[in-house]
Amino acid sequence: MAGPTTAERGERQQESSGPPLVRRFGNRRFRTIVILALGVVLLGSGSVWLLYGSPWLRVRHVSVSGTAVLTPEQVREAADVPVGAPLISVGTDGIEARLRRKLPRIDEVDVVRSWPHGIGLKVTERTPVLLIEKGGKFTEVDKEGVRFATVSQAPEGAPALELSLSRSGSATASLRRFGTDRLVREAVDVAGDIPAAVRRDTRTLKVRSYDDITLELGDGRTVEWGSAGNGAAKARTLTALMKAASDARHFDVSVPTAPASSAS
Repeated sequence: MAGPTTAERGERQQESSGPPLVRRFGNRRFRTIVILALGVVLLGSGSVWLLYGSPWLRVRHVSVSGTAVLTPEQVREAADVPVGAPLISVGTDGIEARLRRKLPRIDEVDVVRSWPHGIGLKVTERTPVLLIEKGGKFTEVDKEGVRFATVSQAPEGAPALELSLSRSGSATASLRRFGTDRLVREAVDVAGDIPAAVRRDTRTLKVRSYDDITLELGDGRTVEWGSAGNGAAKARTLTALMKAASDARHFDVSVPTAPASSAS
């Protein structure tokens, strides 16, 4: 009987060598997956230890910027940053909440991690546009109507509020309809619209009724502002009117399209 041909022997050899190659390839891929998985676990464990357990990435200092009236020490104390704690674990939202609660003077605050060892606190303080005097003290009110601090000495650049509400006529009607808080809010809006050059010289903002608000300047001049409405237009009109009638002592911009000035 004739033996197998050369082609038949080649086919048998290929068939017999197939399965071992597959097994070897499968084993190699399995080992590679295991090694990669172990590497990922070790890398993750190392990263966790580096961030939370190592002594290298911990809070060592707290920097403060943007203060004007407040001191950096006051901000640090109110922030109560846990010095020595892992930097990654420090809750920036909690720090911001503490600062806003303990220091109402702060309008905005940005809390950032400064790797590898710092926490940065950038604050923006509220600016008073109006002062409410009571008992020799001055309550500072910002442009949003927030009463954020009470001081013993009036800061420069903010007029004092004077509620000169009579008990008859339009004043009584305004008080009954709007209430004192609403009238203070109207005064705050007016104070925020006063031109910067005029605001620096404004000593008193007098409210007689909702639509009868007057500015009293330091040199005795007065400005009849009217209501808080059309504040931007009134500010532009007042600036132009003061330039055109520099010798006038009284200015009326309650109707900004029909301003008036007089010598007394």
